[in-house]
Amino acid sequence: MTPTKVCLKVNGRAHEVDAAPDTPLLYVLRNDLALNGPKYGCGLGECGTCTVLIDGRAARACVVPIEGCVGRDILTLEGLGSREHPDPVQQAFIAEQAAQCGYCLNGMIMTTKALLLRNPHPTEQEAMEALRYNLCRCGAHVEIIRAAMRAAGHVVEAHD
Repeated sequence: MTPTKVCLKVNGRAHEVDAAPDTPLLYVLRNDLALNGPKYGCGLGECGTCTVLIDGRAARACVVPIEGCVGRDILTLEGLGSREHPDPVQQAFIAEQAAQCGYCLNGMIMTTKALLLRNPHPTEQEAMEALRYNLCRCGAHVEIIRAAMRAAGHVVEAHD
């Protein structure tokens, strides 16, 4: 398709980009807007590294065409919080040291944020269900679930 001007609202700001309507949102976020929180993983919407929130719901940016994002609120990891003022979900992941290589972290954090927006006090089983399609090859799953539960306000037992 031929590139056209597309206006997207990302992290609370309007951005006008030249791209074909069927361009995956991930490409626009990374290449045009220099937002590197969402990662390219599988390109098939399977691994979760590219997860963003669209109108508060988790979405795989590698398979969402930008034409479907016009007029919607897109939130990336960069829009959650800052180094000085992290979002409670980001703070929980820091406190639990819920990462090894960190490649999956964007998807884990954004999926957890989406879960907490729709269910502020999930059970551990509900958190596990929400995160089950986000892949982590390092094996930090225990810490990730602990971080999700901490972000939900559950008491997390002390580290060994």
